Amino acid sequence: MLTATHMLRCFIVEDSPVVLRDLIETLEQVLPIRVVGSSGTEASATAWLMDNPRGCDLLILDVFLKTGIGLNVLVAARRHASQAHKVVLTNHATREIRQRCMALQADRVFDKSGELEDLIAYCSEVATSTAAT
Repeated sequence: MLTATHMLRCFIVEDSPVVLRDLIETLEQVLPIRVVGSSGTEASATAWLMDNPRGCDLLILDVFLKTGIGLNVLVAARRHASQAHKVVLTNHATREIRQRCMALQADRVFDKSGELEDLIAYCSEVATSTAAT
């Protein structure tokens, strides 16, 4: 349950420092979200999920990373953070990528170039639904 002292905990997998900074700033300013960590690689993201199986309520990840692939992080999240909402935010939101992400149990897929407002709206819905439980 979300209260004034308990916010939605978010872990972000993004290898662009600029995108990561802007995303954290936006999410934390407009939503009841606290970013609890981030990673720029598949290996470190997977390790974090294994070490913190209930450490986040929301996982936002990119598909293509400098080292590794976000799709493998989705697989790890199914095993180690199954309760977390899983969102893909990518520049490569083709129909094929969207289908692959959904097959790996992503809750939603958003295009970085044109669906950021949709991402924020979705995160707001998650925060609201989590607060109601």
